[in-house]
Amino acid sequence: MEDLVKNLFEEHISVAELSAISLITKINEACLLIVDCIAKGNKVLLFGNGGSAGDAQHIAAEFTGRFVKERIALPAVALTTDTSALTAIGNDYGYDRVFERQVEALAKAGDVLIGISTSGNSANVLRAFDAGRKIGCINVGLSGREGGDMNKVCEVNIVVPSQITARIQEMHILIGHIICTAIDNNN
Repeated sequence: MEDLVKNLFEEHISVAELSAISLITKINEACLLIVDCIAKGNKVLLFGNGGSAGDAQHIAAEFTGRFVKERIALPAVALTTDTSALTAIGNDYGYDRVFERQVEALAKAGDVLIGISTSGNSANVLRAFDAGRKIGCINVGLSGREGGDMNKVCEVNIVVPSQITARIQEMHILIGHIICTAIDNNN
């Protein structure tokens, strides 16, 4: 069992080191876009499936509550939390549209959409980005593997250099915390 634990830590550290080398510029770009969005009085909408839904909720809570320092509450909404909306939209329009419809209802030009998908190919995430682009939103992706189709629809797609879902998700929450630190430092 100790070897398993050691190997998982080593995998995590390896992906973190690769991410630190290859993603700094992309993360910085995303931070600047999100800080500017908030400074202009706009909001952040976050979404993803499964563990990525949990990450969206976690990051949104850091905005509306607080991350590290005391500051005003900031506008962020996880589109993964309203079970009535998710099930009604899923039932009436199909699961591929559960985030798209919410973006159409809630987003305004200048808002930032943060879509999270380890593959970069989740249909409902991609549709939400397409809807956001039509409205004038800024699309920021957190993905992995090779970035998938999110490479085509995001102003910034932060692609974690791993093929392993768990390692990608671990980096996504670290990146979310880096974004929250940038917000804290500018509010």
